[in-house]
Amino acid sequence: MLGSTPGSMVKEGYYFGVPVLLLGGGAYLLHWNVAAAVLVFFALFIFSFFRNPERVIPTEPGALMSPGDGRVVVVTEEEHAGKPGKRVSIFLAVWNVHVNRSPAAGTITKMEYRPGKFLAAMRERASLENEQNIFTLSTNAGEIVFKQIAGLIARRVVSWKKKGEKVARGERIGLVRFGSRVDLWVPNEAEILVSVGENVKGGSSVLARWPVKPAAGKLDGASTETTEANLTATGKRS
Repeated sequence: MLGSTPGSMVKEGYYFGVPVLLLGGGAYLLHWNVAAAVLVFFALFIFSFFRNPERVIPTEPGALMSPGDGRVVVVTEEEHAGKPGKRVSIFLAVWNVHVNRSPAAGTITKMEYRPGKFLAAMRERASLENEQNIFTLSTNAGEIVFKQIAGLIARRVVSWKKKGEKVARGERIGLVRFGSRVDLWVPNEAEILVSVGENVKGGSSVLARWPVKPAAGKLDGASTETTEANLTATGKRS
């Protein structure tokens, strides 16, 4: 699970950043000023990379949120498991927040880890060939799929969730280290609201709208819309 204080930094930031900061301090004591400055700057970059900000989650029914921060690089028609649909791909640069979030409320019905290559995350082939975690999420409107995809520099995709877990809209679900990509696949009925070149934020930018079916299911005994509204009111996700 997350293991961090919301609004601060995920725990991996301490593992990677503190040793570099200590090396910088040692270099300063040895009067290696240039090396010390470089190491301290690098440590600050690492702390910034693993930042974990709060987000205000929209309550609009049927809204599908961005799984991550970054720039939209692909909007295309694409089949998934024989079903026609659309895919939105978002490139996360090293300066973006890399904590990923669930696009909607629902249950993770399938979760698949696929080892693969480490092509530059902006390349189209990255969606199919790179290392990735694939989440199938059952929502009150139907199934959607989203992916955490490693990139040229990112060498590990990290999930904090498991198959069978329920998630809220905008809830934190994992991260990808040091530059990466996230994909969202939706059925044809969904309306895509973004275009290539737009900058989006995980959990707060609406990528698509998918009307809720009249016979919507329940999430923990309450309607999905009510649950999302209650969680959004707190301004927090874990």
